[in-house]
Amino acid sequence: MLKKYFVIWLSLGLWLQFSCGHSVNGYRTTVGSGQDEITVVVVHGSPYEMGFAAGNLLQAEIKPCLSGFLDFVQKAEPERFSDSVLDDAWNAISPFVSERFKQELKGVADGAGFSLDLLRRAHAIPVVADYACSGAAVWGEATSNGHLYQLRNLDFIMQAHLQDYPVVIIYKPVDGIAHAVATFAGYIGAHTGINAKGIVLGEKGVSPQSEYPFDLNGVHFSTLYRDILYDASTLQEAVEQIKSAQLIKRYYFYAGDGKPATMGAVKIKVTSPDSVKLTVWKDDDPTDEMAPDILKNAVYYTMKNKIAFEQLTENNGSFNTDKMIQLSRAVADDDGNLVNVVYDATGLQMWVAYAEKMEIAGKRPYVHINLKDYGWK
Repeated sequence: MLKKYFVIWLSLGLWLQFSCGHSVNGYRTTVGSGQDEITVVVVHGSPYEMGFAAGNLLQAEIKPCLSGFLDFVQKAEPERFSDSVLDDAWNAISPFVSERFKQELKGVADGAGFSLDLLRRAHAIPVVADYACSGAAVWGEATSNGHLYQLRNLDFIMQAHLQDYPVVIIYKPVDGIAHAVATFAGYIGAHTGINAKGIVLGEKGVSPQSEYPFDLNGVHFSTLYRDILYDASTLQEAVEQIKSAQLIKRYYFYAGDGKPATMGAVKIKVTSPDSVKLTVWKDDDPTDEMAPDILKNAVYYTMKNKIAFEQLTENNGSFNTDKMIQLSRAVADDDGNLVNVVYDATGLQMWVAYAEKMEIAGKRPYVHINLKDYGWK
C-alpha cells in the first residue's frame, strides 16, 4: 500500500512540476516599452526542448498569430494558399529540412498545444509567397569604429497582423552555436538572425509572381538560415553552406561576419530557375550588378537603391548604429514594411523595429537588445 501511494505521489509531483512550467527550458522577458515592447524568449537544450519551451512560453500568442496568418492568406488567395498547396509545399521542402528543425517544430506544437499540421502550413506560406525586402552591410574602414553593421528590412504582408505578436528568440542549443532570431510567435524559420560567432544573415526576395507555381525541390532559405546560425563560425563557412545547398526561387542573400580576424560581408544572388544558380559578390566588385555604384567595405541591394548608395557614400567612414538605422528607415517600403533589424555583429547587439498596427516598422523606434546580457561573449 505504501508503495502504491508513493507511486501516486511521485506521478503527481512530476505532473505538477511539468504543468507548473519547471521543466520548461527557458524563460520569457521583454525589452522596450509601451507599443514598442518586444517579447524576448530565451531557450536552451535540445531542438525539441527549445521548441517545447518556446511553444509553452508563447502559447497565448501562437494560436491567434499563426491561425490569423493562415486565415488571412487563405481568404486573400484561396487557391495559392489552400491547405493542399501548403501541405504540398511543406512535403516538397521537407527532405531538405534538418531533423533538428523538425524536432523543434514538433516541440513548439506540443508546448503550445497547437496543431503540428497548422504549424507546418504556416511555415510553408513564405515558401509559396513572393515578396521584396532590403539588405546592406558596412564594415571596417566604412564605419566609425571598425565594426560590421548589417541591416535587414522585411517587407511583407502587414494586413495579416503578424506584427501584433513580435518575439525575439534567443537559442542556446546543447549542440551548436547560440543564436537569435527576430520573428513572430510560433514561427521558427529565420528571415534574418545573428549568432554568437558574429555571423549575420539577411535576405531579399525577388521571385516574380509570373514564375508561380515555383519549383520547390530544394531548401527554403528560412530553414537553411537556422542551420547556418547553428553551425557557421566564419563568413566562409556560411557561404559554403549556401553554396552546397539545393536552393529554390530567386533571392538576394546577405551574410556578414563581425569578428575582426575574419570580418567581411557578401551579397549572394540566387537564381535557381536559371542555368547560373548562384553569384557571390564581395565589396567593390566591378561585376556587381550595382556597378558603378559600388564601394569598398559595403554591399547592398534595397527597395530604394539610389537612396541607399547616396547614404552609403555620404556616410562612408562614419557609419555607426544611428546611421545604419537611418539607412534602414530610408529604404523601407512605404506600404508593407513589417520588421527591421540593425545588427552590430562585432559588438553582438541588435536593434529591432516592428510595425505597429498599419504604421510601418521604419517609422517606429528601434529597440536595443544587447546579446551579451544573455550570456554571449
